[in-house]
Amino acid sequence: MSTQAEQQKQTSNALQPGTSAPNFTLRTTSDQSVSLDQFRGNPVIIVFYPADFSPVCGDEVSLYNEILPEFQRYNAEVIGISVDGVWCHLAFSKHKNLRFPLLSDFEPKGNVAQQYGVYRKKDGITERALFLVDKDGIIRYSYVSPIGVNPGADGILKALESLPHSTEQKGGTTRT
Repeated sequence: MSTQAEQQKQTSNALQPGTSAPNFTLRTTSDQSVSLDQFRGNPVIIVFYPADFSPVCGDEVSLYNEILPEFQRYNAEVIGISVDGVWCHLAFSKHKNLRFPLLSDFEPKGNVAQQYGVYRKKDGITERALFLVDKDGIIRYSYVSPIGVNPGADGILKALESLPHSTEQKGGTTRT
């Protein structure tokens, strides 16, 4: 029986910390797009997830939505990416009352996920993967969870805490 770490190595070539995050532009609606570069100057949490309306994905995005204020303490933005189309994303976002954008890596299918090394070509979906991109566009945290396991937020929060020159707001003071 292989360990989770061995399974991760077997199924993913995810970009590693220290790598420049590839820029991308993806649709959020049929007529609106979002680019990673738009967030330059703030940390960005990129959440790749396999599919809208699946049980684990629903729990994962609901968790990040619930603790969004915790991420915002670090001036971090959250974006979700899957290969679902924009109409599916809009319905899923409305159903879950999400307060962060979901981006469609629909066509060409999985192109951005491929750039980040987290596309499961055999299955036609993305891995369940998390990336923390710093204010300068460098990946500072990279994690691929087993497909059926919600990775939670502890790793992201630890990575945010360790960012150099943190602008975390605590009790009305700024720590730098």
